[in-house]
Amino acid sequence: MLVLGIETSCDETGIAIFDTERGLLSHTLHSQTAMHSEYGGVVPELASRDHIQRILPLIKQALHSADCRLHQLNAIAYTQGPGLAGALLVGASIGAGLSFALNIPALGIHHLEGHLLSPLLSTPAPAFPFVALLVSGGHTQLMQVNGVGDYQLLGETVDDAAGEAFDKTAKLLGIDYPGGAALAKLAQQGRPGHFNFPRPMLNSGNFNFSFSGLKTAALTLINKQDVTEQIRADIACAFQQAVVDVLTEKSLAALSQTGLKQLVVAGGVGANTELRNNLNRRAATQNATVFYPELEFCTDNGAMIAFAGALRLQTIVEKSWQPAQSFTVKPRWDLERIEESED
Repeated sequence: MLVLGIETSCDETGIAIFDTERGLLSHTLHSQTAMHSEYGGVVPELASRDHIQRILPLIKQALHSADCRLHQLNAIAYTQGPGLAGALLVGASIGAGLSFALNIPALGIHHLEGHLLSPLLSTPAPAFPFVALLVSGGHTQLMQVNGVGDYQLLGETVDDAAGEAFDKTAKLLGIDYPGGAALAKLAQQGRPGHFNFPRPMLNSGNFNFSFSGLKTAALTLINKQDVTEQIRADIACAFQQAVVDVLTEKSLAALSQTGLKQLVVAGGVGANTELRNNLNRRAATQNATVFYPELEFCTDNGAMIAFAGALRLQTIVEKSWQPAQSFTVKPRWDLERIEESED
């Protein structure tokens, strides 16, 4: 069964083809980072226009790489939400249009579901159930994943997402958008322990997060210093360690409370080397295993949407498959209530 995946929730246009028998056949991605960096953040209107320009050539490229023709597809999976409304509409309209034209089913996929299932594309892969840490520029959540579509929210950020805090703090340090990865690189030159940041909500007694205060702490520290290159690196190091410590402690506490021994880490911040090293080291003390997607699948991509679509399709009785007659997008969409939210 061949599934075409379409991801256009924000500033990456991702297309992929997944075969339920042969696995991932192809994936293509165009990032708009260079375009948006001039404005210091994502401009929704520009993102939508760029998706329109890129999506059809990328679909053709993915089909060619997979040695597949359009009429051979069995289903279309597209990101239905959450995300930027205009960007989502580009992928949804193309997905629904192809579904109707080819007389094959279309599946609207939750963006975060794609992320949390993406480590299943790797080898070794986790088995259900597991705890998932979704950590990116837009989301920071801990979920208990019992199966496809069966997700229980354990905790989430009450303000900034971890990736958002990385980008905002990077900007304070004079690093251009998106600065998260560059801040992590700068932190490698820092002196551990030279500065000490608070660990927000570390002892809150629940699994919620808060990262906006770390940005304020960084700003206060910067205003008190003669900021040399070494001081910039020291601040980056202290900030990163605070975020990593909180994410690690909350994740391990979630494993302890649920009694599970598998932790899945997904989302862009999941590519952070310090976070991976810390989680691996601490999880080993609890006889737990941490799973990550391949680095190329940490950021938004079409492969995770195609894969999630294939898993979803296998839960639907074939005789009930229907081509799209209409489409909607859901810029705000609660993952925990995904089943009752589906149209």
